[in-house]
Amino acid sequence: MNVFEDVKKHDGGVLDLPDLKFRELVFIGALRRLDDGADPAKAEVVVDETRPMPPFREEGLLPPRSRFAVVRHGGRARLTRLGPAGRIY
Repeated sequence: MNVFEDVKKHDGGVLDLPDLKFRELVFIGALRRLDDGADPAKAEVVVDETRPMPPFREEGLLPPRSRFAVVRHGGRARLTRLGPAGRIY
């Protein structure tokens, strides 16, 4: 399986993807960090609609302007969708 296709979708707007893919999305600017980056295991990100998002097998996994809390562990990044004021959906 290609590392870029290894995305797992869970209930409640939770995505699990390889940490390499998460780092790529931050590097290309598709995900923009909202935190200071002080904790390498945790992040808060927003989908930047002005930057190109690489294709995923399923459309709409990361809608424009959506915010996510990210926990990185064991080579994976778990993204939990946040609502207004940082509340988990």
